[in-house]
Amino acid sequence: MNRSILISALLATLSLAACDKPTIVTVPATPVAVPGPAGPQGETGSQGSTGYQGATGEQGATGYQGKTGATGDSTTVIVVPAEPAN
Repeated sequence: MNRSILISALLATLSLAACDKPTIVTVPATPVAVPGPAGPQGETGSQGSTGYQGATGEQGATGYQGKTGATGDSTTVIVVPAEPAN
């Protein structure tokens, strides 16, 4: 019985040692492009050409004649201006 325990322990040790442990591969992070400082300002562009003059519009139609107003009853209203403030 001592031999069977010894043989089973030896067999267990060899079988556990024979297990393949997976290799962990660490992938380096991809470098991130960081923008640098802004460059100098470019030159001013050239002036654009002047646009064309549009066509003149047509004369509008004449408006309608208004109705004659009512005649007054010959009463005159005089509005007195307010006194100036001191």
